[in-house]
Amino acid sequence: MKIYNSLTKKKEEFVPIEKDNVKMYACGITVYDDSHIGHARASVTYDMVCCYLRFLGYKVKYVRNYTDVDDKIIARANALNMNALDYSENRIKAAEDVFKKLGADFPDVKCKASENIENIIDFVSKLIEKGYAYPTEKGDVYYSVKKFKDYGKLSNINTEDLLNGVRKDVEEGKKDPLDFAVWKSAKPGEISWKSPWGNGRPGWHIECSCMVLHNLGETIDIHGGGKDLIFPHHENEIAQSEALTGKPLANYWMHNGLIKINGQKMSKSLGNSLTIKHALELYNPEVIRYAIVSKNYSSDIDLGESEFAMAEKHLYYFYNTINAINKFLEENTKMKEVPNEVADEIENKFKQAMDDDFNTPVAIANLFTDFKYVNNLLKNNKIEIDEKAYILNKIKNEIVRCYNVIGIFKEDANELIEDLKSKYINKLDLKVEDIEQEIINRAVAKSEKNYDIADRIRKELDEKGIILNDSKEGTTWDIKELYV
Repeated sequence: MKIYNSLTKKKEEFVPIEKDNVKMYACGITVYDDSHIGHARASVTYDMVCCYLRFLGYKVKYVRNYTDVDDKIIARANALNMNALDYSENRIKAAEDVFKKLGADFPDVKCKASENIENIIDFVSKLIEKGYAYPTEKGDVYYSVKKFKDYGKLSNINTEDLLNGVRKDVEEGKKDPLDFAVWKSAKPGEISWKSPWGNGRPGWHIECSCMVLHNLGETIDIHGGGKDLIFPHHENEIAQSEALTGKPLANYWMHNGLIKINGQKMSKSLGNSLTIKHALELYNPEVIRYAIVSKNYSSDIDLGESEFAMAEKHLYYFYNTINAINKFLEENTKMKEVPNEVADEIENKFKQAMDDDFNTPVAIANLFTDFKYVNNLLKNNKIEIDEKAYILNKIKNEIVRCYNVIGIFKEDANELIEDLKSKYINKLDLKVEDIEQEIINRAVAKSEKNYDIADRIRKELDEKGIILNDSKEGTTWDIKELYV
């Protein structure tokens, strides 16, 4: 299996530190507001990575953090006259509620900055002892960037170039404009903890370095996060951790791409920030997850109405096919084992795609080939029924087993189909009973050989967005817009 390593800028064969065990950390969210669709992408991405590694047989310890104390959280809490940690705890509960609905399995360990204060103070103290950090008279502690010779190796940023873009009016006690805070002295009205340098709280970057070390050790296999964290957050993590331990922080750095909404960068100032809560009001959770994994995790993506609509159409096709398999198997319970190349190759093709840097778009493309084969097989009356039943059952089971890894085919087929049909019926401003009555009227017209009337009913329904499917079992209806 190969992973694109953001540190080396190339795909590399994945070799864990310990043969069968993987230590993995992903940066979580700063809980000052509702979680948005960008947070959903990161959560889905690293959940998928963890699940696939386990699918391959690795034992994974997956750690993710919550930043539950920072400037924005304190400002929000003060505005609401709340304790900052009480505010954070409410926001964490809200985040976990939407992540659970989204189907993003929770990590093995969930860390909070506020619960690691002693570890953070110890970490900062050791950085000071090693000469990489220094306290100020005011009670702040800064990391000395120029002391760490490899600074910029992840982001390829040169410290001299950075100097051109930083403020010249540096904070009191700060020796160099590039230096960053690992401990912040308390301001009036802020939550704080006692430390050797006075009352204060952790800087943002130090918490992740500390949590990695405390929960996973000095060097981990995979460190993940969004592209927006490469600099300065992950660059500063590397500087802190490697200065302390003298060892690499992570062997593989993964970064998921960013999200645009309808072609624009997602931003509250633009009014296009899509929260997960709002997205779940608009779309089935699996539709959201499918829209995310249908693109390569490392690419920036545009998640607008058209992308979600396409996800709905694809899942509608897939689930209708699964539903057809289920109905066939209900009517034909006897199976005769026979070799079948399509069924036998599902897992191999899935692994081949996923082993290439978690290439979910290719994995999903394979589904269209497999489901096309299934639909042709369902229509094929030349093959023995018990053999057909065996092949269909094996294909369905293999698809569900493999693709559950990336979070799809976890819904009940009938429920998802009816959920989407109901949504689009409301969108068309139609009623199911009216459609079914028109089907009855058409059947009566056909029985009386009034074919002009029957054709007119079909045409009128088609113009309203409803298509009719005639078979020897009768006439069923469907929604035109849900077909690709």
